[in-house]
Amino acid sequence: QVQPVESGGGLVQAGGSLRLSCAASGIIFSINTMAWYRQAPGKQRELVASITRAGTTNYADAVKGRFTISRDGAKNTVYLQMNSLKSEDTAVYYCFATGNLWGQGTQVTVSS
Repeated sequence: QVQPVESGGGLVQAGGSLRLSCAASGIIFSINTMAWYRQAPGKQRELVASITRAGTTNYADAVKGRFTISRDGAKNTVYLQMNSLKSEDTAVYYCFATGNLWGQGTQVTVSS
């Protein structure tokens, strides 16, 4: 079954950085919009950032200026560079591709 696969989560102190990766093997990468969502305990899943085939990006207000989404077509991989992390960024982060394709998620925990 075609499914994005996330990696790169972990535990980091507030103010630190992490980079998440999403391998999109098997997905027609070049025609999909890819995105990162997150879900914190007790909260609904929310969009963090998205990137179109043309490279147009969109960010949630809460992460603008701190997070950067990018994609590498040659590697079929999407990245989420997260800087200046805050405790409220703690969540499970999911990779999404159009066609309702979801990864299993990767935990990001930011300690204050």
